Amino acid sequence: MTNTEQILKKYLNDDGKINCLDAFKLAKELKIDPSEIAEITKKYSLKIDNCELGVFGSKKFTDARDDIYEKLSSQADSEKRVDCSAAWEVAKEFSLNKVGSTTKKSDIEVIYCQLGCFRTRIHHGSKS
Repeated sequence: MTNTEQILKKYLNDDGKINCLDAFKLAKELKIDPSEIAEITKKYSLKIDNCELGVFGSKKFTDARDDIYEKLSSQADSEKRVDCSAAWEVAKEFSLNKVGSTTKKSDIEVIYCQLGCFRTRIHHGSKS
């Protein structure tokens, strides 16, 4: 087993995947840019799980918040798409879970995953 494989193994969740937040820790430990993580996990037939912004996985979220929705909307393009990195910036003020809850349960679409998992995504909800 290579050193990279050993490092990857310690970040696996109970489903044999790597949670989004752990993927950022993994990038730091491997001394690589987070945008390279998807390529590495693909190489080792692993998947990233539980996106903090609700794009994929089974992470539990609470209700959308209007104040966060407005903040995200101000960062979004004309099609209500916001870059993952911009959503994380908004999360510095509120929290990742609250921002994820709002993106998961609204018409805001997160694009350009910082881990390289996706560029765009098909619409996943409507504003409640």
